[in-house]
Amino acid sequence: MPNIVAPFSTTAAAAEPPPAPALDPRPAVLLLHGLCANPLEMMPLARALRDAGYVVEAPALDGYGVVPPVAGAPAPARRRAVPPFEAWVEMAAAHFDALAARHARVAVGGLSMGAVLTLALALERPAAALMLLSTSLHFDGWNVSPWRRLLPLAYVPPLRQWLSFRETPPYGIKNERLREWVAQAMNASHVSAAGADRLPAASLHQASRLIRHVRRNLHQIAAPAVVLHASEDDVSGARSVLELQRRLGTTPEVHWFHHSYHMLTLDNERGAVTQTARQFLLRQVPVAAPAERFSL
Repeated sequence: MPNIVAPFSTTAAAAEPPPAPALDPRPAVLLLHGLCANPLEMMPLARALRDAGYVVEAPALDGYGVVPPVAGAPAPARRRAVPPFEAWVEMAAAHFDALAARHARVAVGGLSMGAVLTLALALERPAAALMLLSTSLHFDGWNVSPWRRLLPLAYVPPLRQWLSFRETPPYGIKNERLREWVAQAMNASHVSAAGADRLPAASLHQASRLIRHVRRNLHQIAAPAVVLHASEDDVSGARSVLELQRRLGTTPEVHWFHHSYHMLTLDNERGAVTQTARQFLLRQVPVAAPAERFSL
């Protein structure tokens, strides 16, 4: 009877796996937008960092942000079901991991609730540096209604599934012309570069849970951090900055801006804000010179 069993080849068994592809020497930056917002608010900072040589990703996080409608479409932005804040962190971590698979160092930055999400991600992943803009550990800015303290009552099911709260002027923007543009965009499509016109109670409930989680664990975060905050922040006052200074596991670099409101990346001092963030990142996560960057 013929031998139908193929001979065993030791050559294939002994073959070594192919080497892993070399990491891109350019550092990467993950930018996280705010609650019920979208990546448009991060674009000025993203452009400045790309110009400095960083690879930048500013994703839209499903169930956390609000996707703007297609240009010219009359339909309002579509809100999806709100997942628990742990899912927000997992989505951010997935983007971080994708960047870390290609780049040796990954920094993270965020605006407003995106800064809180940045801190939560730093508890889960080895971020090379953190950029915390308008960090909202407390909603105590001058434009926050005193009735806000009753907000937890809206978190009770089923109320949180159908209640929402309308955003009011100045929409985090001190620049009057830009504020008018934001108001027009919100009236036309319910969302603008500064975020959505309404905040669902379900989103605020998960944001509250995220804040509590981060505040309990601030001492565990040791990555280098820069804090950028408006002295006239209409959403989150100085208390958030003071808590970061007091409780972070590292001593943050703090910069105050005196001619802007909450939306630092869009408002009057956006140029100074992006320059300050970029200079911090260049010190903490330097970009290789062109000759070094592309050497073989």
